Amino acid sequence: MKFLKYIPLFLLLFVVSSFPQKKDLTVELVTTKSYSLYPKRLAQLQWRANENFFTYVDNTKGKEKLISEDAKSGKQETLLTLEDLNNKFEKINRQSVRRFPNIEWTDKNNFRFWDNDSLWNFDLSTNSLKLLNSTSDNAENLDYTNKNYAAYTIKNNLFISIDNKQTQITNDSNEGIVNGQIVARNEFGIDKGTFWSPNNNYLAFYRKDQSMVTDYPLVDISFHPAKLVNIKYPMAGMTSEEVTLGIYDLKTGKTIFLKTGEPKDHYLTGVSWDPNEKYVYIGILNRDQNDLHEIKYDISTGNPVDTLFEETNAKYVQPLHGAIFLKNHPDEFIWISRRDGWNHLYLYKTNGKLIKQLTKGDWEVTDLNGFDEKGENVFFTATKESPLDRDFYEVNVESGKINRITKEPGVHHVIQNEGGNLFLDTFNSLVVPNETLLLNNDKNIRTVLKAENPLEDYNIGKTKFFTLKSKDGFDLYCRMITPPNFDSTKKYRALVYVYGGPGIQLITNSWLGGAGLWLNYMAEQGYVVFTLDNRGSANRGLAFEQTTFRHLGTEEIEDQTLGAEYLKSLPFVDSTRVGVFGWSFGGFMTTSLMTRRPGLFKAAVAGGSVIDWSYYEVMYTERYMDTPQQNPEGYKESSLLNYVQNLKGKLLMIHGTMDATVVWQHDLMFIKKCADLGIPVDYFVYPGQEHGVRGVDTFHLYDKITNYFNDNL
Repeated sequence: MKFLKYIPLFLLLFVVSSFPQKKDLTVELVTTKSYSLYPKRLAQLQWRANENFFTYVDNTKGKEKLISEDAKSGKQETLLTLEDLNNKFEKINRQSVRRFPNIEWTDKNNFRFWDNDSLWNFDLSTNSLKLLNSTSDNAENLDYTNKNYAAYTIKNNLFISIDNKQTQITNDSNEGIVNGQIVARNEFGIDKGTFWSPNNNYLAFYRKDQSMVTDYPLVDISFHPAKLVNIKYPMAGMTSEEVTLGIYDLKTGKTIFLKTGEPKDHYLTGVSWDPNEKYVYIGILNRDQNDLHEIKYDISTGNPVDTLFEETNAKYVQPLHGAIFLKNHPDEFIWISRRDGWNHLYLYKTNGKLIKQLTKGDWEVTDLNGFDEKGENVFFTATKESPLDRDFYEVNVESGKINRITKEPGVHHVIQNEGGNLFLDTFNSLVVPNETLLLNNDKNIRTVLKAENPLEDYNIGKTKFFTLKSKDGFDLYCRMITPPNFDSTKKYRALVYVYGGPGIQLITNSWLGGAGLWLNYMAEQGYVVFTLDNRGSANRGLAFEQTTFRHLGTEEIEDQTLGAEYLKSLPFVDSTRVGVFGWSFGGFMTTSLMTRRPGLFKAAVAGGSVIDWSYYEVMYTERYMDTPQQNPEGYKESSLLNYVQNLKGKLLMIHGTMDATVVWQHDLMFIKKCADLGIPVDYFVYPGQEHGVRGVDTFHLYDKITNYFNDNL
């Protein structure tokens, strides 16, 4: 009988030992070593010129090689190994490369790539390497063409290189005059400062005069003594930069500046070349950002030819794209606009006549991906099925019929071959780590890659989506991560992660639900982790976004309060131990919640926070707030300096000392006010870091945040 008494324990030990124990995440693992926890992807996946072959870079056991795969048969071929490429470099006394370079196919046998300041071609048919072009070793803002011409900048001036011959295009000694670089601080879809014409005969470029813009001081402590670094930082309501557009003629060596008129502090957006190289199209947006004129310019004279159309909105217009010309139809272009309240495609003639609206509905086009071979169909990505998904579609230009090509729920990134009949669909979802499918129209030919779950052996909590209703009836999407081995009869601490600002959507039907690894680590540590996308956030239509116009923070706080109160009402959440964390606009939201809803949260961490919008840059702030002179009540209402006395609970503020996006002065003003009023607040700075804390400091940052919540919740 005594022997039988111990059988259950023996069986229990046997069962436990038969199944390996799950591993725990660590702060170090989810920050500096996180690469091992992301699902496998096919690096540099692309079609091989106009062939029905696709290529990618494989890295097996540390050996990188370029693989080509036949779309029809699935047969694979190794085209080139990194070792073989470096052998070629060694033979010409060129330093080897550590990783396979980013390549671009020019035909079925040739691809080109940049290595530092040199553009190379590799010919597979002859197994040879050839130098195509080069730039200066201190070149920046590189922009190159299908003819291997390169534009680049050195300091504030613009250069081009053709066949290894460098030519200086501008000669401005005043460093306040900047050529060929990004203007408007990356707003309005502007991500570069040069624009080659279709046949490479001309180069359009931005010329930015910011000599009148206020200098803002940053202090670089890496010098002995510390060094003053001035940046041009136009704050809301203050003097802004003035931009013009130059057209450089490669044949004559002369530059003509387009006559874009006054006031000079307007914005030049969506620079687009006419296929015949005679005209340039520019969207001219007034500084109030509520009136856009799409204007056609003659590059031979710099004169405007015609105003094609005008877009106005009582609140703001936000152009993110220029004219996109139809393939094989040089007299027609697509315009992307939210004029009907949702981001959609419109077909225009080059004389400004609207032909038709190509897409329509209560959903958003998020990307225009290209055309089929004949230009009869336009490919695009949209939220048509759900605001959480991104699916790939084609719309027939003539009939307007829309066909959904991707079928699986999730977030899809699709690239089509030149013929527009084969598609490589890489997607993930809450339940799919990563897959790449080969599609023929909407039919799945085969699975190219099915990635394993890299977190299979780790203690990962469960993620779910749901919605709450805003006061005006909008669905507010929420994400909740519960701890591993969740027990609904227990009480858990909770953490709210927030951003809340325009242009960003945190919750998507993607791997981990759009949550980062650190949030899953916090769930593993016994937190219920919650996020809500409030009104004002992205991809939900103009009415949803513009709710916050002229009073940033107010409606967003209301929605986040709704989420926090719902969270606290759950029987498994300890309502006395709830914290909140956010960065940038999320830092503004975190600090707003701690001061404008005192007592809602016990502890908070706010990083890179905007404290007073009158100290933030012109382009972003004036879109959503107007100027301080136009909207003094809104700026007063949103300034967190007016609520410092309300602060309750523990608040840790963090900032990088070299932050040129949200300048350090924001936090310094807040903690000075705290000191003046005797309000306790915790503070930490990262010397030398900019708006995001990167490198070795990343582990330190998240370890500090983790410990702060562990100690105070």
